[in-house]
Amino acid sequence: MSSAISTIEAGSATSPGGFSAGAAHAGLKSDRALDVALLVSATSCATAGVFTRNALRAAPGIYDADLLSERPGRMRAVAMNARIANACTGAAGLEAARAMARCAEESAGLPPRTALVLSTGVIGVPLPVDKVARGLREAAAKLSPAGGVDAARAIMTTDTRPKHYAVRLETPGGPITIGGMAKGAGMIHPDMATLLGVLTTDAVSDPGALRPFWKRVVDRTFNAISVDGDTSTNDTVLLLANGHAGIDPSRDGATWKLFEEAVTEVARALALAVVQDGEGATKQFEIHITGAQTEAHAREVGRAIARSMLVKTAIYGGDPNWGRVLAAAGVAGVALVAERLTLEVQGSNGGGWLTLASGGATALADPAQARAIFEQKTIRLRLDLGLGRSEAVVWTCDLSPDYVRINSDYTS
Repeated sequence: MSSAISTIEAGSATSPGGFSAGAAHAGLKSDRALDVALLVSATSCATAGVFTRNALRAAPGIYDADLLSERPGRMRAVAMNARIANACTGAAGLEAARAMARCAEESAGLPPRTALVLSTGVIGVPLPVDKVARGLREAAAKLSPAGGVDAARAIMTTDTRPKHYAVRLETPGGPITIGGMAKGAGMIHPDMATLLGVLTTDAVSDPGALRPFWKRVVDRTFNAISVDGDTSTNDTVLLLANGHAGIDPSRDGATWKLFEEAVTEVARALALAVVQDGEGATKQFEIHITGAQTEAHAREVGRAIARSMLVKTAIYGGDPNWGRVLAAAGVAGVALVAERLTLEVQGSNGGGWLTLASGGATALADPAQARAIFEQKTIRLRLDLGLGRSEAVVWTCDLSPDYVRINSDYTS
């Protein structure tokens, strides 16, 4: 990370100037926990969004995508709820999303059609609009620049901890702040996943510049993680820029490059927090694909490995079954040449890379050394395809019996 970028302690989506948030218990969760949140900007935001590719996109995703296509520079708020996804709910669900947005706008004193909505939780259950509206009114009364952490806590479902992060970027014109929050622990295989994320910045921007920028960042962070290979109906990540700092990083090439690095740092930190908090996860697994013809090819190979149940169970058991890794790579839909493949592994406890396979065949690695690496909590895998100069990194976690336990009774 560049020396111009520094982490803000306990940073969140309200760390950038001009953003405030509040959260409340609306009765969606049974334990009096926070379950509704509202994030508000003091001024209009240039906004970009990336949404699930699931053909059965949830009502909030449909509403947000339509609103952003119409008013990408006018957003002022994001209203959020946990426990109920408002997905597969038909026309009534879309009207519920509209009502949720209207309530957020009225509660915060905002103009019509300036609030986006995010929902997460059980699919196929109607959204109790009255409860959510009551919670949003309470959240609006609590709006504060210190409310970002509570907002991150409110959108948790099977998450075990809130996910929030922020950095400060020093530029020749002054500091820019980028913050964010995310939720997700299961049903994670982005394009996107049951992953909700909101990043904020006080930088000046316009939607035309923000959209391709945000897509590029998301592909390398939120779209580079997998927990269980399932792509949800609700996945949404948003980037809002309100211009509070008065600095437009796109006016200078070097500053724009640093700005992208800073936004990527926040997005990556949140994405990795999702992997580390994967349902039932005990280990984190980094997959670095090198020697690909294109970055997209590298990412597809990495994602094929990341979603393999056989690879993930081997990680859980500390079993250095490298053949499963190559087999998973072979179904990525990318042309590979077995004789050019080199597979290496490294643990988190130091030491060099151990070669498991070379030329697509065993490298006769010491079994005890290999197992010792696979038994560590963080495992790094490097697969060189030997076909080009492009690379990509994908992150995943292991698959434990607790994943089955958590998801066998999710609706209750």
